[in-house]
Amino acid sequence: MAYGDQPTITVDDVEIPLLGFGTWQLEDDVARRMTAEALRIGYRHIDTAWIYKNEKAVGQGIIDSGVAREDIFLTTKIWVEHFSHDALLKQAQESADSLGTTPDLLLLHWPKATPSFEETLGALNEARDQGLTRSIGLSNFPSKEFRQAQSLSKARLLTDQVEHHPYLGVDQLVATAAELGSSITAWSPLAQGKIADDATIGEIAKAHGKTNGQVTLRWLIQHKIIAIPRTSKESRARENFDIFDFALTDEEMQRMDALDRGERLGDWLDPAFEWDKTGA
Repeated sequence: MAYGDQPTITVDDVEIPLLGFGTWQLEDDVARRMTAEALRIGYRHIDTAWIYKNEKAVGQGIIDSGVAREDIFLTTKIWVEHFSHDALLKQAQESADSLGTTPDLLLLHWPKATPSFEETLGALNEARDQGLTRSIGLSNFPSKEFRQAQSLSKARLLTDQVEHHPYLGVDQLVATAAELGSSITAWSPLAQGKIADDATIGEIAKAHGKTNGQVTLRWLIQHKIIAIPRTSKESRARENFDIFDFALTDEEMQRMDALDRGERLGDWLDPAFEWDKTGA
C-alpha cells in the first residue's frame, strides 16, 4: 500500500492510515461523490458499513476516484442481525460484492449477547480465511468484551471502533487495545460539531492558524488514534485532511485531554454490556 507522507499505525503488520473518511448517514449519490472526492483530496482510508446501505455507492466512488485499489484501506462492518455463523458469512460475501472489492477490514458492528461470541468470532475468522476480508476487528466493544473476543479469535482483531472525541475519553480502552496489540478508531471524532465553539480548542487553533476541527483531529492522530470524520461537504473534507503541516505541543495535548467530561452522544449498547468508565 502507498499512503504517501500521511501518518499511519501498524497493527499486526497491517498499515492503517490514521486519518480516514467516514460515510455514516451519507446516502447513495452523496456517498459515491464524497468517497471519490475524499480519495482525490488524499484520504486513503474509507469507512462504511452494511447498515449504512451505501456500500455499493462507496465502491463506485472508489472506481470514480481513479485511485488504485491497492492504495486504499477499506473498512466495512457486519450488522448485529447477521451474527450467526451462516448469516455472517452471507453478509461478508454480500458486502464484498456490493463494494466490488474485498475489504481490508471487517468489523463486528456492536457486541451482542446472542448468538455466542464463540459462534460469531468463529464465523468472522472463517470470513477472513475464505478471503472475504483481509483483516478483522470490532466496533463498540467495551474492554471486557474486547478481551473476550480476542481470546476467541484466531486472528488479531486490528481495532475497536468506538465513539471518541475531546468530551469522551477512552483511556481504559486505549490501554486494553495496547495490551491486546490492537488499536482504537474514533467515530464522531468532532463530537458531531460540538467542538466548533469550544473556547479551549479555539485558543489552541488560533495559535496554529487552524480550525477547531483540525486541532481536534490532530490531537487524535498524535495519540495514535485512528479518526474517521464524516462530512457531505467537499470543503470540510479538505479542511479535515489539512492537518499534517503542524503539531500540538505536549501542553496543548494535555489541555485537550482535560476536556473529557464523559459525554456520550450515541448510546446504543446492548444492555447486556457496560461501557468502560471514562476519566471524567
